[in-house]
Amino acid sequence: MKRCCEGVGLPCLFKGVGMASSRPPKYLLVFDFDETIINENSDDSIVRAAPGQALPEHIRQSFREGFYNEYMQRVLAYMGDQGVKMGDFKAVYENIPLSPGMSDLFQFLSKNHELFEIILISDANMFGIESKLRAAGFYSLFRKIFSNPSSFDKRGYFTLGPYHSHKCLDCPANMCKRKILTEYLAERAQEEVEFERVFYVGDGANDFCPSVTLTSADVAFPRKGYPMHQMTQEMEKKQPGTFQATVVPWESATEVARYLQELLKKKC
Repeated sequence: MKRCCEGVGLPCLFKGVGMASSRPPKYLLVFDFDETIINENSDDSIVRAAPGQALPEHIRQSFREGFYNEYMQRVLAYMGDQGVKMGDFKAVYENIPLSPGMSDLFQFLSKNHELFEIILISDANMFGIESKLRAAGFYSLFRKIFSNPSSFDKRGYFTLGPYHSHKCLDCPANMCKRKILTEYLAERAQEEVEFERVFYVGDGANDFCPSVTLTSADVAFPRKGYPMHQMTQEMEKKQPGTFQATVVPWESATEVARYLQELLKKKC
């Protein structure tokens, strides 16, 4: 995968905004949503809108590993039966707290928007993600959001579908983030936009899958102590050197902002 303009003298990244904005973004920054941008799993959070803020046992027992999307379809159908409406869901999403330091990271990215192309890949749902990002004031940062389709039907029920089908054995049936990221990079390359580096900020096992495709020029930012971080550590122990990207674990997203800031300083 070609990443940079070898042999082309690029201007200092801090010279005039007009000059920087006339060129394609140099870096692709990929975010997960649940327990990355926000400090909770939004699928668990919306149960706060259910009667008694709880689900009946028969719903909870219906979960099958790898089929979480189908499980959430049953959860939402139950909540619709209980009279939970769009405004109730929206209020819950809007009030989910951002992860520590995430607001600082987004403000840094806002100030340096001409250098970064930012996308979001999440196994949550479009309505919830858009509700939260608009409420937080950061929706416009993202060039594209990839998530499960969601809408409200004629009854006012919140409905959810799978994002796509795929053949990856490591990911849930409805979404492989590696497939999404690979196709996005290929699509942007066809549009003559090639990135010098890719940065991936995530937390879960489904974030580990795409991070394995990153190159030695790229950086993976796994949330410290979460599955993505644990899986990178396990791979390094079992197969040293297989995971190519630089790994920068974070507890607060200010650590991600600080890393990116230092990177930009070195470029000048």
